[in-house]
Amino acid sequence: MRTLDGKIVWITGAGTGIGEASARLLALAGMTVVLSGRRAEPLEETAETIRATGGRAEVIALDVADRDAVFEAAAAIDRAHGRIDMLFANAGTNLTPRNWSDAIADRAVLDGWDAVIDANVKGVYNGVAAVLPAMRRQGDGLVVITSSWAGRFYSQVAGVAYGASKHAVMSISAHINMQEGVNGIRACAICPGEVATPILDRRPVKLTPEELERLIQPEDIAEAALFVARMHPRTSIHEILVAPTFPRAKG
Repeated sequence: MRTLDGKIVWITGAGTGIGEASARLLALAGMTVVLSGRRAEPLEETAETIRATGGRAEVIALDVADRDAVFEAAAAIDRAHGRIDMLFANAGTNLTPRNWSDAIADRAVLDGWDAVIDANVKGVYNGVAAVLPAMRRQGDGLVVITSSWAGRFYSQVAGVAYGASKHAVMSISAHINMQEGVNGIRACAICPGEVATPILDRRPVKLTPEELERLIQPEDIAEAALFVARMHPRTSIHEILVAPTFPRAKG
C-alpha cells in the first residue's frame, strides 16, 4: 500500500453521499481533494469540514455534462498543483419516472432520460478525457468510477436510463484499462447495490428509516475507493462489486 500524502484527487458529485464521504476520508489519508458538483453550497460545507480537521480541500462548482467547464477545471487543477493523481467520477443522477410505462404515458419523460445519460455517461467521459493528458505526462494516474449493481446485472428498481448509463460506464472503465494501462493509468468501477444516499429520494416507492439503515452506507464505498487509491501502481483493480449483507430488493 502506498502513501497518499500530497496526492491530488478530483471528486465529482462531492457535495453529498458517496462523494462527500470519500472526500472526507481521502483528505484524512493526506490527499488534497478538489470538490466538484452543481451546487456550490454543499461543496463549500464539505470543504470547510475538511479544513477544520487539518485537511486540504478546494471547490470548483460545475455541471459534469458541461464539457468546456470540465476541461477548464482539469486545466486549473493541473496548473495549481502540477499534477492530477486521481479522478473519482462519482457524479450521477436518476429520475422517478424511469420505466417504459412512464415513457409511453408521457414522451417528455425521454427528455429526463437524456439528462440522466448526460450526467452519468457524458459526465464520466468528459472528466476522463480532461485528466488523461496530465496523467499521461506523469506516467501514473487512477480513475475511480461510481457504477452500480445495475451496471452489472438487471435491476428492476434502477430504471431504463440509469441501468443503461451504468452499463456504459463499465465499458468506459474497461477501455481505460485496456488503452491507457501502457501509460501507467488504471481504472476501477465500483458497483454498489443500494446505498443510503439522497438519490434514493427519487425512488417511486420511498424507503423507511429502518430499511435505509440496513443498506450500504456512503462511508463503505469511500473505504473501497481508499483501498483502490492506496494500491501499488503496478496493480490495477478493475472492479469492486458491493452488496448489502441484508438485500432489500430482488433483481
